[in-house]
Amino acid sequence: MTKNYRITGPSTEAAVDSLIDEVTLIEGTHTVDVDTDRGVMTVMGEDFSSEEIAQAAKNAGFALAE
Repeated sequence: MTKNYRITGPSTEAAVDSLIDEVTLIEGTHTVDVDTDRGVMTVMGEDFSSEEIAQAAKNAGFALAE
C-alpha cells in the first residue's frame, strides 16, 4: 500500500533524514519519500498505521497536517 501524508516541520536535510529514519523503523514500511517543497511524505509498505506514522513524525520534530 502507498499512503501520502501532509507534514509540517523543519525542512533541513538533517531533519528530513531523521524523519525518514524514524518512519522506516516502523514494521511494514519499505520506502519513505519526503517532498519538503510540497509538504508531503509518501510511505510505501504493508500493515502500518497512520497512528504509527504520526508518532514517528512527532519523534522527528514533525507533525501530520489535518
